[in-house]
Formats: sequence, structure tokens, C-alpha cells
Amino acid sequence: MYYRRKIILALLSIFDGQLTAKQFQKYLFLFTREQTIKSFDFIPYRYGCFSFQANHDIATLTKYGYCGIVETEKGRFYRLLNDDNYIDTIKLEDRKSLLEIKEQFGKLSQSDLIRYTYRQYPYYAIKSTIAKKLLNDEELKTIEQQRPHYTQKQLFTIGYEGISLETYINKLILNDVNVLCDVRKNAYSQKYGFSKQTLDLACKGADIEYIHIPALGIVSNKRQDLRSQADYDSLFQEYTDTTLVENKDSLLIIRSLLDKGKRVALTCFEKDPKQCHRTCVANALMQLPATDYKLQCL
Repeated sequence: MYYRRKIILALLSIFDGQLTAKQFQKYLFLFTREQTIKSFDFIPYRYGCFSFQANHDIATLTKYGYCGIVETEKGRFYRLLNDDNYIDTIKLEDRKSLLEIKEQFGKLSQSDLIRYTYRQYPYYAIKSTIAKKLLNDEELKTIEQQRPHYTQKQLFTIGYEGISLETYINKLILNDVNVLCDVRKNAYSQKYGFSKQTLDLACKGADIEYIHIPALGIVSNKRQDLRSQADYDSLFQEYTDTTLVENKDSLLIIRSLLDKGKRVALTCFEKDPKQCHRTCVANALMQLPATDYKLQCL
């Protein structure tokens, strides 16, 4: 079992085997603040700090019978399905941190727990739909100051290789990206979070519009034998001369978003922009007439 899933079970265990979904996310967030190497990353979401990975892990643990997800009138609960003492399965320092989290915050109501995380970590409250119900005007002002504000349109490129979904979404939020254009031919990934449906859902929660433009992708069989930068350069020259020419209408869809003042990010897999066709798309957009936006690689 992945160690991070043992942490989830241990967290549920020390809270008598049951937490609401919101409590679970907040306690786990506070726990990771104590870790040097964090077991989970978080983004600002509808109810504050949220980890997609932790949410996915709960679903997996439910599938294998470790816990259950119970829907009630009071909300969603995560509940252990056995009495095993999972706290003994994690490292001593993590065990100590979890117990300290319970001691310090375990008696807070759910609203007070959420309120505490908003006050102490205001960045993670910038997308909250309930902050106005919980905080005073001064506290809301502090949160607003954490929100990135850019007035100029801009084009970005971003790859998701080697980073978590949360780190990826945070990069978009911090640069005030409001449209993500997925230029993969097939928006499927074996890496959690980056298949079309999950990525679209994550973007919606962060107020980012997701658009898949498969016409600007490259078929996978053309990428099988790329061993050197020269191989990539040859493929991308062919791509520029054919696909980008034949699908100019798709390119102009992105240009129209930029013309409306949007801050647009082009995305694909590769970390290195020199080895990804999204750079070709970006360069083509920069070469269109009357370009009044800049390009930045994230």
C-alpha cells in the first residue's frame, strides 16, 4: 500500500474512524504543513484547501474495503470499516504530528476548523464559495489580496510531466490563467488527474475553462521513435508544415480567446517545451498578424 494511503487510514483512525469530507481535507492539510516532504499537495477550491490525490485515494481505499463513503443529510462522511490501529503503521514523526493535530483542532466544530484554515492560509480560500459566511470584512480583504490579478492578455505553455495535478493547477491559478487549451490528440493519461474528464473537473473547481482541441495534436505513432532533439525538430517541422496549416481554424479559436482578453495556457505532457508540439502551436500564434500578447512557459 502506498504510504500516503496509510496516512489517510491513520488520520481516520485517530478521529474514531469517521470524518466529514471537509474535516478530512482540512485535517490532512494541517498535517502536511508539518511535513518537510509533503504527502499531499493542495489547491484553493470551493471549500478551501483541497487535494485531488487524497480524494482519489479515499475512493481507492473504499474500492478495496478499507473504508466507506456515507452520504447523509449532514453531508458526506468517510468511515473506516474495521477497528485496525492504522496509527502504528506510519512513521513516528508523522504519528506525532497527527496526534498533535487532533489535540489542537479535534474539538473545533467543522465551521471553526474551516475558518481557522482560511485565516491562517488565506491563499487556499481564494476560490471558496462559503468564505463570506465565515469571515469578517477584514479577513475577506486579506483573502482578496492573495488572489492574482492581471489585466493584460497573455499566452502560456505548460506541461504536466513530473508534477502533481495540484501543483499544475496552482501554476495556472498563480498566473491568473482563465482558459486551458489541451492540444493533445487524445486527452488521456495514465498519470492521475490528466485525462480529459478529471482535468476538466479540476479546472472548473478553479474557475478555469477547459477546452480540448484534438485537431492540433500529433498522432501517437509519430512519437514512438524520437531519440534525439534532432528527431523532435524534424517531427515538429513536419507538424508545422502540415497540421498547423491544415487546421488554421483551430489555431484561430485560440487566437479569438486571446483577442477577448483571456489569459490562455496551451498544455500537453512533456516538461521540456523543446520536446513538445505545444511550442509549435504557441509560435504559430505569436506569428499571426497584430499580435498584442506575450508568451511565457510555465
